[in-house]
Amino acid sequence: MKLKKLFKDIDVDSIKGSKEVEITGLCGNSKLVAPGNLFIAKKGKTHDGNRYIPEAISAGAVAILTDLYDPTLKHITQVIHPNPALIEGALAAEYYQHPSNQLFLVGITGTNGKTTTAFLVKHLLDQLKQPCGLMGTIENIVGDHHYQATLTTADVVSNNKLLREMVLNGCTSAVMEVTSHALDQGRVANIEYDCAIFTNLTVDHLDYHKTMEAYSRAKNKLFVLLNPAISHKVHPTPKTAIVNADSPWFRQITEGCAAKLLTYAIENPADLKASQIKLTGTGSTFVATYQNQSQLFSIPLVGRFNVYNTLAAIGVGIVKGQSLPALAEIFKSFVAVPGRLEPVKNALGYKIFVDFAHTDDALINVLECLKEFKSGRIITVFGCGGDRDRSKRPKMAEAAEEHSDVCIVTSDNPRSEDPEAIAQEIKVGFKHPSRHLQELDRRKAIAKAVAMATVDDILLIAGKGHEKTQIFAHKTIEFDDRKVAAEECQAHSHTKGSR
Repeated sequence: MKLKKLFKDIDVDSIKGSKEVEITGLCGNSKLVAPGNLFIAKKGKTHDGNRYIPEAISAGAVAILTDLYDPTLKHITQVIHPNPALIEGALAAEYYQHPSNQLFLVGITGTNGKTTTAFLVKHLLDQLKQPCGLMGTIENIVGDHHYQATLTTADVVSNNKLLREMVLNGCTSAVMEVTSHALDQGRVANIEYDCAIFTNLTVDHLDYHKTMEAYSRAKNKLFVLLNPAISHKVHPTPKTAIVNADSPWFRQITEGCAAKLLTYAIENPADLKASQIKLTGTGSTFVATYQNQSQLFSIPLVGRFNVYNTLAAIGVGIVKGQSLPALAEIFKSFVAVPGRLEPVKNALGYKIFVDFAHTDDALINVLECLKEFKSGRIITVFGCGGDRDRSKRPKMAEAAEEHSDVCIVTSDNPRSEDPEAIAQEIKVGFKHPSRHLQELDRRKAIAKAVAMATVDDILLIAGKGHEKTQIFAHKTIEFDDRKVAAEECQAHSHTKGSR
């Protein structure tokens, strides 16, 4: 695409140099620039992109978007705008031909439940013969291709590129997990959503947002973006906000939202309600009611929180004009999400579950679910990530202690922090610290849990879920809780067998 076409409908202060240069791509990271790229020199909280212009030019950039003209740069086109980051989303949408307008696009935000809800929505749309791409925490799915994700929500250029790839691979719909960081930093700017889902809001990311009010305002941006005045050429369904009315934050989240509102709940009045909930160790049943019609749902997902996640996905089905009986049939065949209360097959026949729960609210939800079918003790192995919100560390201990019989505090992803210091901050939340154990080596912690467990107990390994590595200050090692738990059970079975 020629530069003059790219900027045809985007206002800038000036363009110095040739407008006829051919742009092969957009890039905001000088280390990733390819020949023919437009380099976007943004100013962040810690870095000024202008410092990296020489590196970008050396890598082959043919044009620069910057806030300050540099007369010393010869034979390079400079596009001047006072805030390059402000128009990055518009540029990305234009370069990739507005792919979000060619897809039925669902955005999901909330502290917990985004990943499972995203997979539920993908399953729904695939079953409706509307092939669905997915962008999220575990992986990105484009047609038949699966790519491991590095960020839950990528930068705005990568997002548009991925959406364009979905269109080219035959997708007619897509679902995207949308984080508060992404909303606050403009990573989904100029992306047009058809549905926005709010799951819940609990304490997390306060290292970044500082207050829950600021955290909620960031989430609110997704619903303000849901503009019914912008007509969708391909998918004429009304733009809809699907919101958990049991969350005390749902009014703040939907403030300023002009789209149609569809609420779901278990406790409070709502458009879509779940009742007669029955939870087991292998799945859940509930009755969903919408517009005086009721239908029994049976899902292979464990826990009350997964009833909420399924209600949100049912909401998307309602937007798509589906009946409750048709939706019940669709969700009956859903397959559990990796690392979300995932059972671990093991040589001892123990009830072992791995879950991504890394907030106190998520941990409470998981443990309350496990208590529904426990016959012995609940043993919980958990830690807290380094370089992340420190305020939740004692709260995690409080949640784990209240709903477990034994807790083993271990390392999660300590990153640049001292694992011992993290553990000490966690243990402040214990009322009875002498009842619990500390083992900073995560494999040894899992081994201790296996050694003390019996067939009647439930072992929960929380915090990392689907992750396959553990991040330390100076190294990253392979580490999969599911694989390690199975290996330790195998080793323990040999030990028991030799006695």
